[in-house]
Amino acid sequence: MELRVLNYFLVIAREENFTRAAEQLHITQPALSRQIAGLEQELGVKLFVRSNHHILLTEDGMILRRRAQEILSLADKTKQDFLHRDKKLDGVISIGSGIYRLCKEIPERHI
Repeated sequence: MELRVLNYFLVIAREENFTRAAEQLHITQPALSRQIAGLEQELGVKLFVRSNHHILLTEDGMILRRRAQEILSLADKTKQDFLHRDKKLDGVISIGSGIYRLCKEIPERHI
């Protein structure tokens, strides 16, 4: 499963149309269809219910949409962590505190 194909899947799910998704992704519609067919074969499930000009996610497609969003978000965060790891962290830390005294008078004992 490739991140690129997961991104393709998410664009199709959002657009609900292979042709519009292909235009947005700047690839041909047949190439996009092959990528999704390969993903469906890899996972062993159907991801879309197709009609002439409209598609809907299957239940498995809805599960994959949620997971794909998480995976791509984590991949992006990981990339950002490495891109910015050489930058020094600087700033001012202020810590406030108050004094708390517990004063108890201890009674004197008389012997």
